[in-house]
Amino acid sequence: MPRFAANLTLMFTEHAFLDRFAAAADAGFRAVEFLFPYAHPPEAIGERLRRNGLTQALFNLPPGDWAAGERGIAALPGRFADLQAGVETGLLYAEATGVARLHLMAGLADHDDPEAQAAYRRSVAWAAERVGRAGLNLVLEPINARNMPGYFLDDFGAAAALIAALNLPNLKLQFDLYHCQIMHGDVTMRLRQLMPIIGHVQTASVPERHEPGTGEMNDAFLFAELDRLGYDGFVGCEYNPRAGTTEGLGWFTPYRDGGTAQ
Repeated sequence: MPRFAANLTLMFTEHAFLDRFAAAADAGFRAVEFLFPYAHPPEAIGERLRRNGLTQALFNLPPGDWAAGERGIAALPGRFADLQAGVETGLLYAEATGVARLHLMAGLADHDDPEAQAAYRRSVAWAAERVGRAGLNLVLEPINARNMPGYFLDDFGAAAALIAALNLPNLKLQFDLYHCQIMHGDVTMRLRQLMPIIGHVQTASVPERHEPGTGEMNDAFLFAELDRLGYDGFVGCEYNPRAGTTEGLGWFTPYRDGGTAQ
């Protein structure tokens, strides 16, 4: 049975951020993820996880100046030192939360630009090696151009090719069912093809990015397919609740008593 992690950036926003951990636990989640923890001390995040018996499934490494529109800096030439500093910050939060995987955002850049390609490859290789020394996986997520126009990593094939080329044991693919459907379709076959390199899965309905079961995909079939393929990681619920988080959790009822995974 899939092990779902509530995304606290998008879910339970009826509560202040640090109070969302308790809300997720009360709703039956045993794990959480979020975009960024950096507005709060690492000890505060760790304490909320322990208090509520939650596992931290994933969070993103620092993305640069998010408020100014940056969406990662890994593919930005001239930002390597900033990226290195961000990884060190992320590792402080990883130690406090016990998370096993971190997502490195590529940033807004032309994927055909040789300088951006070289910068991204260098950044990914360095970051994977650095977090690997801490016993962690690094994951790369292709993001569709409708939600994030100009994002450098906008193709699952390109992500898989880089992972294969670098051949690092802790470098994995973050497979978002929502992004895959929008970019490529044929989600089930891509899951089957890419499962050996998948390190994290996320979900939302297409096209509106609401709760599973409310859009064009057969989400229950895909969750069962993850079981058939032997996926034992987390499925992050990175969706926007249509009308309140708790009110939209009917889809979660069959999975509520699932276990945890690392």
